[in-house]
Amino acid sequence: MLIAGEDVEPALLAEVSTLGHPPRVIGVFRRREPPVTADATLALWRVSDPGNVGTLLRAADAFGAGVMLSEGCVADGGEPLDSVDLDRYSTFVLGAEREGLPEDVLARCDVKATIPTSQVESLNVAMAGTIVLYERSRKSGV
Repeated sequence: MLIAGEDVEPALLAEVSTLGHPPRVIGVFRRREPPVTADATLALWRVSDPGNVGTLLRAADAFGAGVMLSEGCVADGGEPLDSVDLDRYSTFVLGAEREGLPEDVLARCDVKATIPTSQVESLNVAMAGTIVLYERSRKSGV
């Protein structure tokens, strides 16, 4: 039995983790549908870094969004985020840190958007998700 705040032995984490080098942290949750009152939802596609997941959970809470954790559409190469209609109910699909979103997932997205940057190739997935929720909130005046 694990108790919150106790150290977890690396061998135990290796047994339950799919990562090559699991971090020394574990989260256990019950899977449920996103809240029906959420106007926006972040769908995390195989986002594996616990820091990124935690940041996205906090950002979703701050902006009243739901979060879905998929088993392991904001995408690179789409239209600029500020030109996308974010007022309707939306699910924003964010890809894994290294691999991004697979083509079959991208094909099911209604819109592909990108966050224009001036000097870097891409943003961290947690930053991108937070920016999307902020931009949606800013545009809707909430």
